[in-house]
Amino acid sequence: MPLNYDKLIASGVEDLALNYRDKETMLYAQSVGFGQDPLDAKELPFVFEQGSPLRTVPSMASVLVPDMFPPDLGWDFTQVLHAEQRLTLHRPLPVGASLLINKRVVDVFDRGPTRGALLLFEADGRLAKDDTAVFSLGMTVIARGDGGFGGKSGSAPPPHRAPRRDSDMSCDLPTRIDQALLFRLNGDRNPLHADPATARRAGFDVPILHGLCTYGIACRAILKTICDYDDTLIREFDARFSAPVIPGDTIRTNMWQDGPVVSFQCVAVERDVVVLRNGKCALAA
Repeated sequence: MPLNYDKLIASGVEDLALNYRDKETMLYAQSVGFGQDPLDAKELPFVFEQGSPLRTVPSMASVLVPDMFPPDLGWDFTQVLHAEQRLTLHRPLPVGASLLINKRVVDVFDRGPTRGALLLFEADGRLAKDDTAVFSLGMTVIARGDGGFGGKSGSAPPPHRAPRRDSDMSCDLPTRIDQALLFRLNGDRNPLHADPATARRAGFDVPILHGLCTYGIACRAILKTICDYDDTLIREFDARFSAPVIPGDTIRTNMWQDGPVVSFQCVAVERDVVVLRNGKCALAA
């Protein structure tokens, strides 16, 4: 059955109640690599709540909205590809909170029978106690099996471009072979990231890492290299996914800093593959 544009646009949800605690905050931090060295005094406050105030990885906002693109929208969910992720933080992300979430399909574009459909999703979270805005999310998804449904043509927001010079700095962070199994506990239970048989059917030798885990690792690299682990400095974090990461890859984040704007790109070092590009991190001035 072809995609139904009107049904998709009307599928939004308002005032969805969501609670998370410091347990989820520490789980997310560990799932993107914090705490691998338990003696690292700079990273310990992200995974240990005693001794100093617990800190929050800003990119955690990307996993807080349940079913950001749900499997029951009338598409072939096995062919869905997460292409881009955008995040704006209106205030530092609390270590735990009761939130109200609005989420919606913003637009749907028909790229043709062989190229699929392009869907733009947005969500925002605000504090339930006083309606204070906390974060806004944007996501671009390609439904590779659902093009040719008769919709309008169009494209995603233009990507950020890195400067045309050698990167100013880089940070290498290893991933573990079991990292996808840990990251899926944040909410994305797609078997592509856990079941070898599902991964093989999708054309991969092994289950692949979640794109949002790579996104979180890039955030960790910028926190480590530029922000001295001050999580309150990151205000925006946008990126485009370009290739899957295999658990066990080393991810090198190359960074270019121009004032409060950090451009970044991630490479799987052992395979020399760019896995995340067009990255933009806006810092507090």
